[in-house]
Order: sequence, then structure tokens, then C-alpha cells
Amino acid sequence: KAAAMKMIVGVPNYELLEYTNKKVQQYDLPVAIHNHGPDNPLYPTPQSAYERIVKLDRRLGLCIDVGHTMRSAVDPAEAVEKYADRLFDVHIKDVSAATAAGHTVEIGRGVIDIPKLLRALKKVKYSGTLALEYEKDGKDPLPGSAESIGYLRGAMAALA
Repeated sequence: KAAAMKMIVGVPNYELLEYTNKKVQQYDLPVAIHNHGPDNPLYPTPQSAYERIVKLDRRLGLCIDVGHTMRSAVDPAEAVEKYADRLFDVHIKDVSAATAAGHTVEIGRGVIDIPKLLRALKKVKYSGTLALEYEKDGKDPLPGSAESIGYLRGAMAALA
């Protein structure tokens, strides 16, 4: 709060959810829980986070990582629609496969139906953060990031 943050994206351990809930209420600072896919038992899917927060303060929400969601064999567009009431943040990327073995690729080259995802965000009137998360090519991410952003711009223009 002192740093003037508008939201915190995090992964609180289950036993810390009540404490997190109290702090959200005390400081009026939303917390978005980030799902981390099938190889991480702590919030692998948006559903796994949603089920733990649905009865808590409405300022506890979700950061849907669409790549990890797809790697868990869950359609990110369907998750956006299903959990829109608690969706605060979206990490957008594309992955090579809808399995735990899937890895980040340039947006548009993977298995995520990006136009469907963007239509779902538009349908639910999403107004939160949409952040590119590009983990491929760590030593030189600019070309792949630029390609991904170009694809997103084209896909968004087609929706207008």
C-alpha cells in the first residue's frame, strides 16, 4: 500500500489464505492468485484457486496464466468466462502443447486459440491487466516478444 501498488499478483500457500484475506480487507489492496500449471500442485488451474477464494473477500481474485491453464488441458477462454467475476489479471502467452510438456512459443504459433480467448475477454468486458509473458529465448526475447505483440494487435483489430 505504501508503494502505491494497485494490486499484488501472488501465490499464497493455502494456510495463508485467511491471513491474506485479512490483509486485503485491512489495506484495500486486491490480490490476484496466479495459477502455475500441472507441474505445480499449488493452484495448477484457475479453478483450483477460485474454489479456495470464492467465499473470501471479493478483492481476492485470479491471475489467469493462459499458458499454464492450457498446459493443464483447460481452455483459457472458457476459464475467463467461468471465473470472470474474480478475474483481475491475465498473463497471455502461447504454448506448444496442451500438456504438462508444453512450453512457451510465440503467440500464434502454439495451440491456444488466441482469437477465442480475446473474444471471451471482450464478452466479459474484461478491463484488468493483460500482460505478455514470454519465457522463450531468455537471452534475446525481443524478436519473439515483438512477433507475439504483432499477432495480438492483429487479432484484436479483427475483433473491432
